[in-house]
Amino acid sequence: MHLEHSILPLAAVLVSLLAAIPIILSDRRPNLREMWTLLAGVSMFLIVASMVPTVLAGNQPTITLFEVIPGVPIQLRVDSMGMLFALIASFLFILTSIYSIGYMRSLQEHDQTRYFASFAVAIGATVGVAFSANLLTLYLFYEMLSLSTYPLVAHERNAESRSSGRRYLSILLGTSVGFALPAMMMTYAFAGTLDFTVGGILGGAAPPAVLSLMLVMLVAGFAKCGVMPFHGWLPAAMVAPTPVSSFLHGVAVVKVGVFSVLRVLLDIFGIDVLGAITMGAALPYFVSFTIIAASIVALSQDNLKRRLAYSTVGQLSYIMLGVSLLSPAAVTGGIMHIASHAFAKVTLFYCAGAIYVASHKKYISQMKGLGRTMPFTFGAFGIAALSMIGAPPSAGFVSKWLMLNGALDADMIIIFGVLLSSTLLNAAYFVPIVYQGFFGKPNPEGDLVVASQIKEAPLTLLVPLMITSIISLLIGIYPYFFLQFAEAVLP
Repeated sequence: MHLEHSILPLAAVLVSLLAAIPIILSDRRPNLREMWTLLAGVSMFLIVASMVPTVLAGNQPTITLFEVIPGVPIQLRVDSMGMLFALIASFLFILTSIYSIGYMRSLQEHDQTRYFASFAVAIGATVGVAFSANLLTLYLFYEMLSLSTYPLVAHERNAESRSSGRRYLSILLGTSVGFALPAMMMTYAFAGTLDFTVGGILGGAAPPAVLSLMLVMLVAGFAKCGVMPFHGWLPAAMVAPTPVSSFLHGVAVVKVGVFSVLRVLLDIFGIDVLGAITMGAALPYFVSFTIIAASIVALSQDNLKRRLAYSTVGQLSYIMLGVSLLSPAAVTGGIMHIASHAFAKVTLFYCAGAIYVASHKKYISQMKGLGRTMPFTFGAFGIAALSMIGAPPSAGFVSKWLMLNGALDADMIIIFGVLLSSTLLNAAYFVPIVYQGFFGKPNPEGDLVVASQIKEAPLTLLVPLMITSIISLLIGIYPYFFLQFAEAVLP
């Protein structure tokens, strides 16, 4: 790998950040405002995609903006893991923008200009995290994402949304300032740099006990990863409109959290250091608890979005579990699960939104028989659910298969059992939704709309969910495109 000066990483970030300006200026012209949103999304994706051949050839497009402290610049650098994340985020931004337009217009939502402007800033910050060359640059974009998504979470402007917004921001800012920032300062003090480096920068830099403490602080500090007990912001954020939920879970926020933790594990600590410190050895069991506990809580949720939210808490920990096992197959599977989870989970939230727009139903117990009148939506939901469960031939099967093999390679039989048990729990909370949708007997009592009168949601909602569900299958059938990025992360 060698660095190659390029303005493209900066262009990919700025095209979305700066799009917020014309979006705001087009407040009274909705069609023009939404044109800017789509133009920003398409432009960002094309810029990111244009760097794929360069990265696959072993080069890393890099641009340095300015130096903050000696040896720590604000710098963007595109490597294989950053490219994997940025490709997924920028592509799904296009689909989520189309979906948002259909959703917001169908429900005649208020403050649509603020919504789309915040959206543009947030996706710019997401790609900034993906392309960050060091921990300081990543931290700044991470905080930008927290602040720009607050208006999206508190969009409804009622007491519940304001309370949830405050909880969202207080947990995310509190953990990042209270844990990640001090740990970052300790990293610089010990290593003299914050650069993301293959193999890590902390080998022999500090006593093992101190390194264990720093690991705990950094994992807790990047609380967007959803690890318990710092997961409370995630279910609270479900008061937001469904496109925001899909954005939080599939496109940006939670993926930024888990991506940040992966950067810490692989490029700050490194495999060798993690294997030598106490907390490195304990991390697989810690995240396994989150996987099982979140799955059990998901089983008890009748609100569809909350069930999906607790599913996300568990699924994110799969990614960290794979990497923390330290074996090549497990690390590859963990990184591959970024793609598997992204397309499946965004599909599930798209479906939840389409169901709400078409029927105003948000509780699973009210959705019996809906699959017969909304077959495309529930069919897409079923495909995405298979991926979440890890059933072939879906994307989730590929990543879970690699993690299962990696657990055996690492002689972690207990973790192998956790992966199998959690798969059964995934099936337990997803399969009944699809079964009741297609085969359940409608119960109109308390429903706003009788099931037989419901039709599929508008095409602006239906097309994105069909595309993402199909991609979930295609990744499982032909995983090589994403696998080549995941496999290139380890030397």
